[in-house]
Amino acid sequence: MITTKNIENSNSATPAILTIGTFDGVHLGHKKIIKKLVKSAKEKKLRSCILTFFPHPRNFLSKSNDLKMINTIREKKEILDELGVDELIIQEFNDKFSNLSANEFIRHLLKFCKIKEIIVGFNHKFGKDREAGIDELKVYGKKYGFDVIEIDAFDINQINISSTKIRNAIGAGEVELCSEYLGYNFSIDGNIVEGKSRGKKIGFPTANIKVEENYKIIPKNGVYFVSCKIRNVQRFGMMNIGFNPTFGNKKLTIEVNIFDFNQDVYGENIKIGFIKFIRNEIKFHNIDELIKQITIDREICKSYMNSTYNN
Repeated sequence: MITTKNIENSNSATPAILTIGTFDGVHLGHKKIIKKLVKSAKEKKLRSCILTFFPHPRNFLSKSNDLKMINTIREKKEILDELGVDELIIQEFNDKFSNLSANEFIRHLLKFCKIKEIIVGFNHKFGKDREAGIDELKVYGKKYGFDVIEIDAFDINQINISSTKIRNAIGAGEVELCSEYLGYNFSIDGNIVEGKSRGKKIGFPTANIKVEENYKIIPKNGVYFVSCKIRNVQRFGMMNIGFNPTFGNKKLTIEVNIFDFNQDVYGENIKIGFIKFIRNEIKFHNIDELIKQITIDREICKSYMNSTYNN
């Protein structure tokens, strides 16, 4: 997959089928559109192309970083590449771009991209202040010579999937529901950094993880059963997100106890997949109570691991 920064740098030599959106999470609803895009492009011998935006339009327009992302740019690239997309255009969402009218946006797009077809979801909006929708896009299609294909909503148990619902699930620790909506386990990754070695001292050594992207959403504080990919090997473990209130920490830490693993991995990258929420973070009266609860947590995680993954 080719990655291009901004529309004007796109490979305009080959005609394309395009879809447009932020595609945060690349959830099952998004995949319905993207699979249609890739399939249609192959059948018509055209290029499959996705136009997305960074920063997220909502964050840019509100001048904040309050809306956290399900995927980093890197994660989004990996998923879209696996889905067979030919080109990803990452348009910088700035003052100039945000002020384009719907007509100006379409004309700018067509100036640099040979678009034969645009595939979008039923609720797609575009142009300054989201002024235009699917009906207006179809009018532009007739005017400028491209087809418009509308994809309806993707529902699970009659619930329309959206990135907002997935973010809410992550924020509530509902990682199993999140996985159902995404079609894969929500994940974070980062480098392993030195911590205070408290886990090691009480018999549960942990890898402390630093997530570089400050716009990445982090699940609610608590203990989770997780998968851990390190050195290209998939393992399992239990993760704690929080402030370690028993020790009176003031800084949020993300740390994982990798089962049956004792190698030195400082400075290395690790990818964590969230599988199951175990419990909320608790402040214990003493270290012995903490050790007792962590032992129970590990038993719960390993029991789930053995029943789910070792059969």
